[in-house]
Amino acid sequence: MNTWRNASLAVTAAAVLALTTACGQDQGTETPGQAVGAANPAQPGSGGYGADAGYGSGAGGEAAAAKPAGQLAVWESKDLGKVVTDSAGFTLYRFDKDTAKPPKSNCDGDCAKAWPVVAAGGATAAPGVDPSLIGEVTREDGTKQLTIDGWPMYRYAKDTKAGDVNGQGVGGTWYASAPDGKKAAPGGGAEGGGAEGGEEESGEAADLVGLSVRKDPKLGEIVVDKNGMTVYRFMKDSAWPMKTACTGECLEKWPVVEPVDKNDTEGILKKGFVTFDRPDGIEQQTIDCWPIYTFSGDAKPGDTNGQGVGGTWYAVSPEGKPVGAPK
Repeated sequence: MNTWRNASLAVTAAAVLALTTACGQDQGTETPGQAVGAANPAQPGSGGYGADAGYGSGAGGEAAAAKPAGQLAVWESKDLGKVVTDSAGFTLYRFDKDTAKPPKSNCDGDCAKAWPVVAAGGATAAPGVDPSLIGEVTREDGTKQLTIDGWPMYRYAKDTKAGDVNGQGVGGTWYASAPDGKKAAPGGGAEGGGAEGGEEESGEAADLVGLSVRKDPKLGEIVVDKNGMTVYRFMKDSAWPMKTACTGECLEKWPVVEPVDKNDTEGILKKGFVTFDRPDGIEQQTIDCWPIYTFSGDAKPGDTNGQGVGGTWYAVSPEGKPVGAPK
């Protein structure tokens, strides 16, 4: 019995030592605040929606019946360029996890509560926009959803009035649609993306790997995601033990960075590059075991509007350090 017990303790100690090697570090200069969660250095998985994973929280209860868009319109956003809206002026969005060729929606269930689908019936192209771009896709429940150049269209439950774009950048996967179905971007262009992987769209963030490094004129080298959006760290999180203090409504402003394969990175520290299985069921990427996020207030690649927010949010260096944080 003692032999078995000693062997068991040795295995446990070895496992703890291995995890410490991956995620252990000097916490003296970066003191985390209150946090919840536990480390899980598993390889990145396929993930899932979970609570607010990838689409944000929105309307509760049953998904509302799809409403038609009517006469589509276009408005010029200072930050986003040309944005397509429905006849009531509500922004239409596209989802990176959908596909355009062939058209397919991957948003249903709880996702469709937060992101109500736009019914295909009665939709008319915006003036000056090619009518052939307007189409439809049959969803799994048999309903017809509006598509623009193959991309399924949605509204956002937290847009409460015409002109709202509260869904922009949520989860790093939701973006306002340009009139041609691309992601809205200044100058009328848009970066590429989407799950079909074969679409070529112009824009600053085209052809980026899952995580890479950008030289910011003020902050120096910082990490960006596949869409070119700045990646941040939360000073109230903890790396060892791996915990998060950003939950619930916090995730609406600071969506997690989903798991990224190590081979899908450039210039990023690989030590402690593990997946964090959060208590809310969301899988989150870490750098040096620190959970990383994007900011919903960043509207386009190159924005760093989250830098220094609340004295707790900072852009991430390639080594996982908070750029510009107080010592």
